[in-house]
Amino acid sequence: MAAERSGGGDPARTLALLWRRPPEPKPVGRKPKVSVDQIVTAAIAVADRDGLGAMSMAQVAQELNVGTMSLYTHVPGKAELIDLMADTVLQERDLASEGTWRERVKHYADRTRAVYQAHPWMRDVSMVRPPLGPGLMDGQEFVLAALADSGLEPREVTVAHVAIEGFVHGAAASEVDDQQLAETTGESGDSWWGARQVFWDDYFDVERYPAMTALWNAGAYDTEGTLADTITGSFDYGLEKLLDGIEGGMR
Repeated sequence: MAAERSGGGDPARTLALLWRRPPEPKPVGRKPKVSVDQIVTAAIAVADRDGLGAMSMAQVAQELNVGTMSLYTHVPGKAELIDLMADTVLQERDLASEGTWRERVKHYADRTRAVYQAHPWMRDVSMVRPPLGPGLMDGQEFVLAALADSGLEPREVTVAHVAIEGFVHGAAASEVDDQQLAETTGESGDSWWGARQVFWDDYFDVERYPAMTALWNAGAYDTEGTLADTITGSFDYGLEKLLDGIEGGMR
């Protein structure tokens, strides 16, 4: 499916919903059938079970056993709902502020990765224009505080933060994407590559791609585990080297 994006709804309404400001008005007449929190919880349940593509206002209403129009009293539309969903699951990270700056950043990465594992549909949400709610902002504050304790200059802190955010979310999404493809197609990554062995035998040109050939001959592509294991290891390795680079730039 095409990626959805956060930040696509009405700014004022979205921010009020993300921060629950003002809180939902007390009913004058009949008690509302649902609340914002119930709507968001139901939307997450639909996306967890059926994917983000299946999540619609109508489907969420069906999940709650109410009429679709009941939802619009609280949430203007799908764009605002996606922001609420993404920020809500980011609040599951339960970030702990102990340890060195590197240990805290690794903790942030592990907890963010866990969110993608628990809610694979997050890989289909582009957060280039992020949901400015407590889930996102608490995470940013956590990483910035860790980097501020590292000895970096203020401007370096903000640049390092952007690099970390980009790596963690991108790598976590790629890892989940591989897992979801295996589940939806019934074919593992190893099986997919195995079916294309003919490419290496008949199409790959060792003279055109000498760097790859040299690495292959040196055993660089030899692995003891599965492709999934390699992807998981790449996350850990990439984060470690990114933090090494940040640390190396400290004065």
